[in-house]
Parts: sequence; structure tokens; C-alpha cells
Amino acid sequence: MKKKLINTLLILAVTTALFTGCGKENDEKVIKVGASPTPHAEILEVIADNLEEKGYTLEIVEYNDYIIPNTATESGELDANFFQHQPYLDDFNAENGTHLVSVAGVHFEPFGIYAGKTKSLDALQKGAIVAVPNDTTNEARALLLLEAQGLISLKEDAGMTATIADIVENPLNLEIKELEAAQLSRTIHDVDIACINGNYAAEAGYSISDALAVESADSLAAQTYVNIIVVKDGKEDSEKTKALVDAILSDEVRDYINTNYNGGVVPIF
Repeated sequence: MKKKLINTLLILAVTTALFTGCGKENDEKVIKVGASPTPHAEILEVIADNLEEKGYTLEIVEYNDYIIPNTATESGELDANFFQHQPYLDDFNAENGTHLVSVAGVHFEPFGIYAGKTKSLDALQKGAIVAVPNDTTNEARALLLLEAQGLISLKEDAGMTATIADIVENPLNLEIKELEAAQLSRTIHDVDIACINGNYAAEAGYSISDALAVESADSLAAQTYVNIIVVKDGKEDSEKTKALVDAILSDEVRDYINTNYNGGVVPIF
């Protein structure tokens, strides 16, 4: 009886080891990427077959905020994420003590001003409410766009760190309302105009042609706010990362972006 029990335990131990080994091997063949639904997850879908041909399964996890994808990449729950630009990443690392790095620049999404209660910039009245993102880098981007339209003036050296405290001229006494980026398109009808990130505008059903104003292709923002693939520091040269980067920086992805987003998303590779 004792011998039979020992044999049974040995079989269970070997079986467990085999399954554990297989699980580990399978995990090495799964690339798990966190992404905003539009356009990031859509763009990732394009490369699923490419990665499958290389022996990898692409798992896309969609997020509607700008925090969890980074914390999940830091913890190792995700292999990579795709939703942000370098200034936001730098700010996030500094504030949260994370160790995340960019491995590829993919596209630029023109930031736009969209109509809420007021249907044109010329029709803005004194005291009009303007909604902007409340995170540091995207707020600066919104303020620079408002400045480019002559609605406000910023301190000369404000640049990419501009906040509402840097507004030096505001002829219409616009009320700048700071909101979480994902909330802007949902509250647009409560404000006169809103400055919205390209991906959130697309998710809300807006096209770039709906915008009252957009960032120019030669603007400082266009050069700075390229959306990037991000991994944890130390994983830049892993086989998973190399496969992911090679797949996304492809003619297939470039053609997909140019065909499907009508200028609302612009490839930079």
C-alpha cells in the first residue's frame, strides 16, 4: 500500500512538473500588450497574424485610462503597452518611480479642439468654458493649441510644461476647466469647446474633420507627441520586444493607418 502511494505521488509530481514547464513555455510565446481601444488596439490587431507566423500569440488588453497600463507593465503583468507619448511617460516615471522605456515610435495623433455648446471659435463669448486634459503633458499640448488659435498667450518659456498658471493673456477671460482626459468627450456638451486627445476623440466618434482646429504637422507637439511602444527597463532587447517592434513598424501597419484614419492618425516611420 505504501509503495503504491509513493508511486502515485511520483506520477503526480512528474505530471505537475510537465504542466508547469509547458505553462512557462507557453507564456514565453504570448505577447501581452495593454492599449487604448482606438486606435492603438485596432493597430495591434493588424499585426496578430504577423506575430503568429513568428510563433507568438498576441494578447491585447484594452484600457480606458492612462495609469493602469503603465503600472501593469511595471509589475510584469503586461509585456508592453501602447497608448502614450514620451513626455507623458517621462512624467509618469518621475511621479511614480516606475522604470518604463520606449522601444518604438509609431504614430502621431493630431490634438483637436471640438465644439460643445459653441460651434465655432469665432463665436466664443467672454467667459466661455474650455475643457482641457488635467495631466501635465496633455494640458500643455491643449494650451499650446489654444495659443496657436490666438485665444490665449502663454509665458514665452512655458513650452511643453505649460499650465494654466502660465497664461499671460486671456482676452475673452476663458474659463479653463481641467478634466481627466478620458472624460473630455463625455462632458463636451457641458462646455463651450474641448481640447481632446486624438484617440479619445476617435473613440467618441469624432473624425479629424470635425475639429475646429488641429495641431499642424510641423508644430512642436507633432515632433514631441509621437505615440510609443513601452516596455519595462531591461526588456528592450528581449525576443518578445524585438518581434513586437518588427511587426508594428511594417508597411502593413503604415498602409492600415493611412487608409483607415483619414489624417486623424499619422504614421511616423
